[in-house]
Parts: sequence; structure tokens; C-alpha cells
Amino acid sequence: MDVLAYLVATVVNVALVSFVVRRLLGVPVGWPRTIVLSLLIQAGSAGLLTWVGHTLGLDTSIDSPALGQTFAILALVVAWLIAVQVAILAILEVFVPTGTLPGPVSLVRSLPARRRRAARYTAIVRIAAQHGLGAYLRPTGPGTDQPASKVARSLRLALTEGGVTFVKLGQMLSARPDLLPEAYIAELSTLQDRVPPQRWADVERVLEQELGRPVAEVFSHVDQQPMAAASVGQVHRAVLRSGEEVVVKVQRVGARRQVTADLDIILRLGAWLQRTTGWGRRLGTRPLAQGFATSLDEELDYRVELTNMRSVAAGLAATDRSRLRVPRAHEQWCTRRVLVMDCMPGRPVGEAGAVLAGFAPDERRAMAEDLLGAVLHQIVVTGVFHADLHPGNIFVADDGTLGLLDFGAVGRLDQGARTSIGLLLAAVDRQDAIAAADALLDLLDRTGRIDDRGLERDLGQLMLRHTAGPGPVGSAAMFVELFRLVLRHGLTVPPQVAGAFRALGALEGSLRVISPDLDVVSAAREHGRGLVTASLTPTEVRSSLESQLATVLPMLQRLPRRFSKISEDLEAGRFTLGVRAFGDPGDRAFLTGIVHQLVMTALAAAATLGGVILIAADGGPMMTGQVRLYAFLGFTMVFFGFILASRVLALVFHQHRETARDG
Repeated sequence: MDVLAYLVATVVNVALVSFVVRRLLGVPVGWPRTIVLSLLIQAGSAGLLTWVGHTLGLDTSIDSPALGQTFAILALVVAWLIAVQVAILAILEVFVPTGTLPGPVSLVRSLPARRRRAARYTAIVRIAAQHGLGAYLRPTGPGTDQPASKVARSLRLALTEGGVTFVKLGQMLSARPDLLPEAYIAELSTLQDRVPPQRWADVERVLEQELGRPVAEVFSHVDQQPMAAASVGQVHRAVLRSGEEVVVKVQRVGARRQVTADLDIILRLGAWLQRTTGWGRRLGTRPLAQGFATSLDEELDYRVELTNMRSVAAGLAATDRSRLRVPRAHEQWCTRRVLVMDCMPGRPVGEAGAVLAGFAPDERRAMAEDLLGAVLHQIVVTGVFHADLHPGNIFVADDGTLGLLDFGAVGRLDQGARTSIGLLLAAVDRQDAIAAADALLDLLDRTGRIDDRGLERDLGQLMLRHTAGPGPVGSAAMFVELFRLVLRHGLTVPPQVAGAFRALGALEGSLRVISPDLDVVSAAREHGRGLVTASLTPTEVRSSLESQLATVLPMLQRLPRRFSKISEDLEAGRFTLGVRAFGDPGDRAFLTGIVHQLVMTALAAAATLGGVILIAADGGPMMTGQVRLYAFLGFTMVFFGFILASRVLALVFHQHRETARDG
């Protein structure tokens, strides 16, 4: 019974002390560390109190005349034990913040995953070290300057060895000339994710799981040898029971599991690199990794690709370009891991040299211009565009029609971005550097002060190099140079806008195969001029004005009444103007927090200084035979100063972490 009572008293005491300590510290502190420290304090408190009483000669008997003073001194000792616990927790929050380490239960549950992740981390670091990239994982960065071409080649080889997810990461980076130098873009653009095909038994099992029935009930025939095999999925020819020829895209077994595991590592690695390395902060590796993870997660869900196909097909239908086609999906058989669509006639542009040779140069130029015009219409008008039209994703048929495939990479632009890109194309067509600079400033994000005149001059030089003079002088390299230019002037390219320019860059290779003598920039200027002109027709202008008028009409209806009230107040001398310097709640909270910290710091300093003076004083009445009243009061004041200082320290580092996390 005594043991049970002792355990109950211990639990109550530990819980009470833990609650008090957390309240005193003022920041969210983990319960496990608080309880462990409270248990340690509880275990040592009895012996410490006995030693203090013996050393100071305190009489703890119930009939002692100095019982009140003895109780006050022992209470002060207990308070200092709590202060020590508060200080230890504050120091732990500085160096090992709550949440950095997992809780006991989650630690046990996550041990298998942590073991797998640790093995994968080790493999990644080993691959990086083997290819000479280990120095770039250090906070100080590489100690020696290596040629960019050599580092880029090592990066490509390391990503290839890293597997599917890292290959796709490299492919994504190859489309970001605003982030990486040209040598890296050239190397990463050669990355391929072709892998040996998966066994038909595995493919058949996925089909039956996703379709919910045997394969023979849906298809009369499926070619067991795939047309193409990539790291995420592979494509098979098939015939539906209705007799329609289709292609079936099937996700590989285990693809999502492997990609999910690697994405977890990439997200952690991106956050760590941004936190610890200078080049990681410059590139913004954490948001870059998050954007890549979102994109790849969508690619693993074929229902997203189905939606993309419908959106692009609707955009093409609006342009009335019969030469371009999007395969029709058989939606009743499309699932998260299976996509069934019509079989497109023809061959990929990269393998269709014999087919293209049968067309006259003017016909090939018309085919290329139709394709370019369709993509520009998607970017400037509809806002949904195919972002990866390389020669393997475009089929050319014997009759000259072009089929678009693989809608896993589709970009989207809002109305403001579409308008700015259209104005940029129109400004390039007129060689108007001022208008081009205005369009870019509306389109991109600023990171600091911008030299508008310098930007206009550099844009003018860029446009002259790529648009002036006779002959086909323009190419999509203009957009790559444009990326470099805006970065030099302190502008950043949003991922959606970078995707639009990536689409044009990838499209150029296909256009060159279809029509080698096509001037991409001139054709883009012509189509851009047509799109801008079409948006300025009386019908379009009227429609735009009507939609904007509908937006501002309620405000216009209230204006007369507001003007009347203002004029009446002016006439009667009642007009006042109120300005709130801290009207935003966030601003008020920030200022309040600063004031609180300053007040607590001042109180902590004053209490500590006053306590030290009292402790050092020789005079004053005695509480007990060996303890002076001034010393007791001094230690009490130092206790409060200690608590306040610990609270300020914990708050400062907690707010710093919150700011860093939000940033």
C-alpha cells in the first residue's frame, strides 16, 4: 500500500511539475523530455532537500518556532530545482528542438522505414562520392573549382545510377535553364529512363486488378511485347472486344512504392541542402524538390493524364486545326494505373524520316507552323499546354496529320500570365524593348531593386540578335538567353512560366526535324501577332469590357453615395482621415512579441542584478541561524530573473525556427 501511495504521489508530482515547467517556458515543449527531466528532479529532490536542511541547520520538526522560515527556504530550493529544469529544457530547445527527434512510440514504429531510408541514404552518398560529387554535399561546398562540363557529366552519371526517380529529377532540371548553367542543361538533356520491359504476368495482374475483370473480357487481343518500356510504365498494342485498335499504358509493379520512397529522400535532401549549403539556398532546393514531388506524383496517377488529354483536345478543337490530333481515351477502362486510348497512325517524328521525305518543303513548313501555332494558342489563349513535345511524343501519319502523345507533363497558366506572354510576343514582334520589359516585369517575380533602363537595353540587344537581319536567324535559344538575362537583373521565373518556355524549347527540336529551315522566332512572332490581333477584335474587346464592367459595377453603384457623404462631411467640418500604422494583425503580433521580449529581458536583468546585490549584502536580519533575510530575498529575485531569461531564450529561438520554416 505504501509503494502504491508513493507511485501515485510521484505521478501527480511529476505531472504537476511538468505542467508548471511548460507554462513557465512559454513555448511548445515535448512532453517526453519534460516528464523525463521531472522524474530525474523528483529522484534527486529528496536527497538534495535533506542535504540543504542539514547544511543550514534547519529544524523541520512540527513544533519548531522557525517552521515558517524553514518551509520558505525549502520551497525556494524546490523552485530552483524547477528553474534548473526550465534552463535545461530551454537549452535543449536551442540545440535539439521539439519535433527534431521522434517520440518513443513513433520511433519504434518507424524503425523499419528508418532502416530502409538509411540504407538508401548510404547508397546515394556512395554514388555521389564515386562520381566526385561528395564535396558538394558539405556545408562549405567544394574546395576546388572543377570545370562545369566535368561536374555536369558526373551529375548525369550519378543520377542515372540513382534510378528512376533521380533520372526524372535530372530531366526536370534539364528544362530549367533559369536555374542551371548551359553545360548542365546539355548533359541532363541526354538522360533516358528506358528500362527492360516487365514480365507479361506482372502486366496482366495489374490490368486485372485495375479493370476488375479478366483481361479477355475487355480485350480480344493484347500484344504481350510492349511498344515502349519506361521506368514508370510501358505501352502495349491491343484490340478491344468491339474491334477498335487501342494502346494500353500500364504502370509497372512497384513503381509507386519505389518513387514514393525516393521522393521522401529527395524532399528531406532538398530541405537539408537549402538549410546547410549556400548553393542550395541560391537554387531554392526545398521548393524545387516539392514542385518535382508534386509533378511526379501526378505522373503516377493516369487519371490526371486523362484529364490533361481532355483539356488539350478541347483547346485544339477551338483552333480548328484539323492537321493535329489527340488520341481519344476509352474512359470506362481508364484507372489510376491503366490508360486506354486509340492507336495513333504513323511513326514518331524522330523515326519518320522516310515519311517526311515524301512531303514538299512548303508542306513540311506548314506542318511545323501548325504545330507551333497550336502550342502558342495553348500557352496564350487556353492556358493548358503540352509541356514535353519532343520528337518521340509527336506521331506523323502518311497523310501529314500530327498526333500528340504522352500528356503526363502538362502546364497551366492563369489569365494574367497568359496575357503577359502574349504582350511579350507582341513586343518582340515590334522590337519594342520597353513593352517587352513591362511584360516581363508583370510576368516574373522580383527579388530586389530592378534597373529598368538596363533591362530595356539588354532586351533590345537580345531582340536585335535574334530577330533582325535576313534569313532564318531566330531559334528557341532566344528563350534560353532570355532566362539568363532576367536572372542577371534579379528576376525569378515562376515554375509555371518556366514550363511554358520549356515547352517551346522542347518543341524546337521537333520543329527542326519536321522543317529544318523553319525560323522558330519569326514563326512565333507571326503567330503571336495573330493571337494578339485576335484578342483585340471589336467582339473580343467588347466581351472583355463587359466582364470587367460586371466586376466593378457594384463599386460604381456605391460611388455617388460615397462622394455625397465625403462632400457633406467636408462642408460640415466633420471630415477626418484615420491611418493605422499597425492595422495588419501580423504586424501587431510582431510588435507585441518584440515588446514582450524587451520587457522580459529588462525584468530579468533587473531581478538578477537586484538579487546579486542583496546576496552580496552583509547586513540585515537573520531568518534562521545561518540564513540572512537579504540572501533569501536575493536568491528569490535571481530565481525570477533566471526563469524570465530562460523564457526569452526559448522564445527567441522558437520564433527563429518558425520564421525559417515559413521562409
